[in-house]
Amino acid sequence: MAATAAPVPTRALVLANPASGSHSPELVEQVRQLCDSYLERTEVHPTTGPGDATVAVRRALERHTGAPDLVVVIGGDGTVREAVQGLVPASGRATLAVVPGGTGNSGYKMLWGDRPWTESLKAILTDSGIGGSARPRRLDLARLAETRQYVYLGACSGVIADALITARDLPLTGRERYARAFADTAAGYAPYPGRVTVDGRVVHEGPTVLANVGGGPYRGGRFNVLPDSLLDDGLLDVCVIGDGIAAADVPRLTLTAAHIGHPATRYARGRTITVERTDGRRLPLEHDGEYQHGIGSTATFEVLPGALPVWAPAPDRPETP
Repeated sequence: MAATAAPVPTRALVLANPASGSHSPELVEQVRQLCDSYLERTEVHPTTGPGDATVAVRRALERHTGAPDLVVVIGGDGTVREAVQGLVPASGRATLAVVPGGTGNSGYKMLWGDRPWTESLKAILTDSGIGGSARPRRLDLARLAETRQYVYLGACSGVIADALITARDLPLTGRERYARAFADTAAGYAPYPGRVTVDGRVVHEGPTVLANVGGGPYRGGRFNVLPDSLLDDGLLDVCVIGDGIAAADVPRLTLTAAHIGHPATRYARGRTITVERTDGRRLPLEHDGEYQHGIGSTATFEVLPGALPVWAPAPDRPETP
């Protein structure tokens, strides 16, 4: 297909989460000034608590006039997750841009790698025509059937989920905070009895250190749990690590994807993935950096192909007719 010009953003809603892991007023002001330099209108909304980002996006996109066509999220993966809940039902009326301001910032990394946010945001605002360095892209999402929530980056049961609880009490910021929490949690982690089913086929049953469904390759901005994941192939990836790998070794192995190919690791793809705790107790689960306290013993994820419009780097090679 021949390349076509990308729609240039004109109005932005900037969501800033003051409670995110590496938030600062200076960062918010830098983003506002950069948007003001190129757009007709920039509106900054500091979030006030859980769920506020979702409400703010929905209200802004429901306006009859002056609705934003760009939603810029300054925050961590949890803040992006909230914005996605409001953005997806709007059927492409606005496109998402992410500025890393959280603890792990895995969602930003899966799109832009280690590029500075100033470079990526400026490309979106100024360099989005044919031959430019930024393009709108439609990413697959998952939907957690038990809550009906959209899953942006991915979901993980087991040690990665419980590391979020450990992180709350650590006097660190950014990715260092999560890396320490992951290591501390893994050091004494007891696997749970679990089962993982992909499109009706059982791919794992037994002691489970983690089961990661996604989505993005990274957790905590560093740990490459799903190295083979593609963001728009219409499928969900799942990686399961059983007790043949000591939990204490999982942080080290997943830094370089060395867990892949180990006999205790199962990797699969499908459209519907169910993760269960087979003793009936609550499944330890997070998605997009938010611990799911209200989940029961089962979590089922359904793929939503191409559901999320998001700004991402343009392909290295131009499209051909």
